[in-house]
Amino acid sequence: MKNNNDIILKDINKSYQKGDNTVVVLDHFNLTINSGEFVALMGPSGLGKSTLLHLMGGLDQPTSGEMVIGAQRIDNLKEAQFTKWRAENIGFVFQSHHLLPVLSAQGNVELPLALTPLNKKQRQEHASYALELVGMSDRSKHYPKELSGGQEQRVAIARAIVSDPNILLCDEPTGNLDRKTANEILAILAQLNRDFGKTIVMVTHDNKAAEYATRVINLESYMLEQNKCTVGEN
Repeated sequence: MKNNNDIILKDINKSYQKGDNTVVVLDHFNLTINSGEFVALMGPSGLGKSTLLHLMGGLDQPTSGEMVIGAQRIDNLKEAQFTKWRAENIGFVFQSHHLLPVLSAQGNVELPLALTPLNKKQRQEHASYALELVGMSDRSKHYPKELSGGQEQRVAIARAIVSDPNILLCDEPTGNLDRKTANEILAILAQLNRDFGKTIVMVTHDNKAAEYATRVINLESYMLEQNKCTVGEN
């Protein structure tokens, strides 16, 4: 199992232009998530929770600041390097499952392995194991339209872990699910954290979901406290 999944964000600024206006999403933001933590990011919409996930996963880059993940500084990587790093280290689970309707559960889970050196048999074995971990072995030949929402999300988690990434980034992973199904999905994430040492960062508005995390960060309070510290240091 891979080690050092630390996530360190130093003095991160993120802004974008909207017409003539500059919209500031993150302002001198600092955060450390230690290897093996299961962190829930909570707070009102518009605070930058999803932006943080995109930055950690290499889907976006900060306007300025330094991001070190697993001892690798990623904010200055070139696109080809980003793509390789992301494939080796990050698994994504979104609110929408993003499964390809023309592929079976097995095929969807195998997809991230297509560009790896693994041969067909190895890809099948890895995908089968990932499906087994999420309790979907008996649905491996089913297509997305034949699965419930919870089953689709299980397949999405299997796809996220099939390449054995260091870190799982989850954006409202239970947002479309009923309570019972949501709890089943959250229990899988907790198991991946507890038994396999995966570092998990989950954005959620759900207090019940946050109970599965080992640390909860209310982003609004966290940012206010950071601002107070910054003012005090000056």
